[in-house]
Amino acid sequence: MPYEINDLLDIVVEQNASDLHLNVGQPPTLRISGDMLPVDGPALSPDDTERLMKAITPPRHSEALARDCGADFGFTYLDKARFRVSVFKTKQHIGVVLRQIPNKLLSLREIGLPDKVRELLERPRGLILVTGPTGSGKTTTLASMVNYINETRSGHIITIEDPIEYYHPHKQCIVTQREIGVDVPSFSEATRRALRQDPDILLVGEMRDLETMEAAITAAETGHLVFGTLHTNSAAKTVDRIVDAFPANLKEMIRTQLSSTLVASISQTLCKRVGGGRVAAFEIMVNTSAVSALIRDNKTFRITSEIQTGASHGMITLDAHLLSLVARKQIAPAEALSRAHDPAAMRHQLAAAGLGM
Repeated sequence: MPYEINDLLDIVVEQNASDLHLNVGQPPTLRISGDMLPVDGPALSPDDTERLMKAITPPRHSEALARDCGADFGFTYLDKARFRVSVFKTKQHIGVVLRQIPNKLLSLREIGLPDKVRELLERPRGLILVTGPTGSGKTTTLASMVNYINETRSGHIITIEDPIEYYHPHKQCIVTQREIGVDVPSFSEATRRALRQDPDILLVGEMRDLETMEAAITAAETGHLVFGTLHTNSAAKTVDRIVDAFPANLKEMIRTQLSSTLVASISQTLCKRVGGGRVAAFEIMVNTSAVSALIRDNKTFRITSEIQTGASHGMITLDAHLLSLVARKQIAPAEALSRAHDPAAMRHQLAAAGLGM
């Protein structure tokens, strides 16, 4: 009996899987707590994956798949769940990955961010960056931040996303959510236009290119609170990544702009939780006067030492947060080692704290 998409989506929801993979030659496969687990049943045929894809893909995205060999979109399954969907070609067949987006917006405390971060969200202007690899929970963190602002202050929030994942109802704020390819053609265009739409808070789903970065920094400089994401894994690398995107003659100017507009950089990764599930580990850099001087003077290699001594400002290195998660028995020592920026130092610290393997 062929697989039905509704049955598979029910399994995803029941098992609280983060992702569902549909690939030819393999049974439908769930990602649960980071592990890949095939469902019981036969391998998918080319006809199966095409049929399952067509059951959830709107015509516009089917055309994009035929034209561009891939498409991404959001999809709501009844009142049970929402998914971010990627359809693509692989070995001339169809492949699909569906990522489940939690229905419930989590609080900052529930996702593990320290209370000091709330103070950053109360700033009237500046740039807050949330970074990390694909699948590290950046979207969930940003959604929680936007929801906190939406519940605690009045204003106009504009989000620019590809695709829209979390829906934000109007609460204390008016929330305008724009989807790339549906409501606006590109991030750079949407970011530039947003400044004419009376925003107070602006969320740029991905700072992919120079034009988008420039528009986001300008928005932060001109009195808006701007959130952005980058695929970097540390605070120092985040600053370098932005500066490196600009031509040589503009690098000094952009360092000066960043040194004054950046509020904080939050880098995160998802770890396997002891007993199942996932837990986020964070590196938090707050732009103090000392950090600002390092950015301006092109000495980002010294930022990590500022984070290590900046606990009173709410700063913490990723490795220090990993160590605390092990101490609280939320993650295993081996997981901390696999995620650490400096595994040798982590091994030594685990042993010194009596938390060894």
